[in-house]
Amino acid sequence: MSFMTSETRKQLDENLSSIRERIARACQVSGRSVNEVTLIAVTKYAELDWVRELIDLGVRELGEARPQQLVSRARELPVEVRWHLIGHLQRNKAEEILPFTQMIHSVDSVRLFEHLEKCAFKRQSKPKILLEVNVSGEQSKDGFDPTELLTAWPKMLTCDSLEISGLMTMAPLGDNAEIARPVFRRLRELRDRLRAESEGRWLLPELSMGMSGDFEVGIEEGATLIRIGSSLFEGVSTD
Repeated sequence: MSFMTSETRKQLDENLSSIRERIARACQVSGRSVNEVTLIAVTKYAELDWVRELIDLGVRELGEARPQQLVSRARELPVEVRWHLIGHLQRNKAEEILPFTQMIHSVDSVRLFEHLEKCAFKRQSKPKILLEVNVSGEQSKDGFDPTELLTAWPKMLTCDSLEISGLMTMAPLGDNAEIARPVFRRLRELRDRLRAESEGRWLLPELSMGMSGDFEVGIEEGATLIRIGSSLFEGVSTD
């Protein structure tokens, strides 16, 4: 069990303030409103006390990569928190997380999509999902190949049990955030094509793209959801 010191609280507050300022600058550069961008605090490696402090600081959108940890923390933390699953989801975990999840960012295959559709129909719910796209083509990344998604799209348009809110991607890692720009741009262009082909069925308003090292570029390219973990907890310790 960790002990929250005043220094830890101060560091979290400073980190959060810095990230919000960077979001505001990126929005100004791209002519967007800060209200168009939602910060999702990724708590995968954060201690529970740190997460509680973020909630006290006004953060309500939390992201977890591991389904079991999302369920566990959702049960422990206030109900007003909105949980986002951002990591890989196995089909056998899908039904378990649905009651706790505001949005699933990582629907990365037709098989998972169809399984979630069945689970949602059974629960008589309509969960929000994002389709994860492997825009960069890296073998280490999950997600639809863009061509594969375009082929599957006509059948997805008939879905009534899921709310397809948009797309998600992860850019290649690197020291230069500009490496991510063409990846984010292609995701936005793919979203626009899918939206046009849906003929009003799905507006696909959400683009989940950008993490600690490249979220400003993500915002400039149209991100509405940014997933920030390491920058939020930089310099935070339990000492």
